[in-house]
Amino acid sequence: MKNIFVQGPIPSAFIAESIQQHSHKRKIGAHSIFLGQVREDEGVIAIEYTAYEAMALEQMHQIREEIIPKYGLTCMHVYHSLGSVNTGDLCLFVFTSAPHRKAAMAACEEVVERIKAELPIWGKEILSDDTIQWKQNT
Repeated sequence: MKNIFVQGPIPSAFIAESIQQHSHKRKIGAHSIFLGQVREDEGVIAIEYTAYEAMALEQMHQIREEIIPKYGLTCMHVYHSLGSVNTGDLCLFVFTSAPHRKAAMAACEEVVERIKAELPIWGKEILSDDTIQWKQNT
């Protein structure tokens, strides 16, 4: 099983490198990318992400095994932050590639929705007044 977790924010250089590594794959006609960013909302200055890692990796593997053949993907990559991520920084990177754009886009959207609904990943919002509250996924 591939580890999807990275400590802290996802660097933009990592995203650029991931895209560049696919330039030699000539059967890909489209990439779809989702970048989740921590937003400043009602005093939020950061989110502290934690996960039940073993279960999350197992569930992500199952999602991957279902999504790739369903959409005929060439490849799929997912990275999610753990630890503290400040507002404005990236916390989720989903990258799907397929021969055609509609498949890449639909797969990317389904992966994001399933991550939010199915993976045991939690976020504590750190507020500007030093209080903490659990993040609610919407």
